[in-house]
Amino acid sequence: MIDDQESFFSHLVELRDRLIRILIALVVAFVPLAFFARELYSILAAPLLATLPAGGTMIATDVVGVFMVPMKVALMVAFLVVLPYILYQIWAFVAPGLYAHERHLALPLLAASVLLFFTGMAFAYFAFFPMVFGFMSKFAPAGVTWMTDIEKYFSFVLTMFLAFGATFEVPVIVIVLVRVGVVSVATLREWRPYVIVGAFVVGAIFTPPDVISQFMMAVPLWLLYELGMVLANFIGRAAAPQAAD
Repeated sequence: MIDDQESFFSHLVELRDRLIRILIALVVAFVPLAFFARELYSILAAPLLATLPAGGTMIATDVVGVFMVPMKVALMVAFLVVLPYILYQIWAFVAPGLYAHERHLALPLLAASVLLFFTGMAFAYFAFFPMVFGFMSKFAPAGVTWMTDIEKYFSFVLTMFLAFGATFEVPVIVIVLVRVGVVSVATLREWRPYVIVGAFVVGAIFTPPDVISQFMMAVPLWLLYELGMVLANFIGRAAAPQAAD
């Protein structure tokens, strides 16, 4: 009983130490980026500014918004910069409790998760935002000046980054579900019609209420689901000889 308590407290101490390391890494990354907060916000706002009508600008309705919003952008960029380190700390904390074959699979999946999340954000920035903002600018009624508050824009962009980042994690989720035995690839194939419908429901919930936005989230989600099944089937075949050995 005493050994169990000591082990529990040692895990808590290790968890505290790793959380402190993550916090320090965030601060170290944020401090230099804070000096370029305005430039970072300009980069973030570029897709919208490119579609505004001639003379159009963004507005700030909050007194401290012109300071706080760029700082939030700098903090977001700092988090993305240290995200691999954060995931490494999480990995180092849970790895001792995993079997060897689980560690061999978990590390590549962890790296793939980071890459796919960044890919989802890049898709939102370079493909989704220009398409949606271009549509909105042309749809604005005559006599209406289309502008937005910088705080609301940041909130929208952050939501879309998280939504598309999570969407691009679908292959990893599918692989994990198959490898741990929750579902089989055959079952996932049977679920395909429901997944397609669910993808459009997700697109309708998390994107603006226009068909283009819904398609730009639903179609990648469905295709990534298909990719996840292919990879899960391939990994399952490759793992079978190892399990036999």
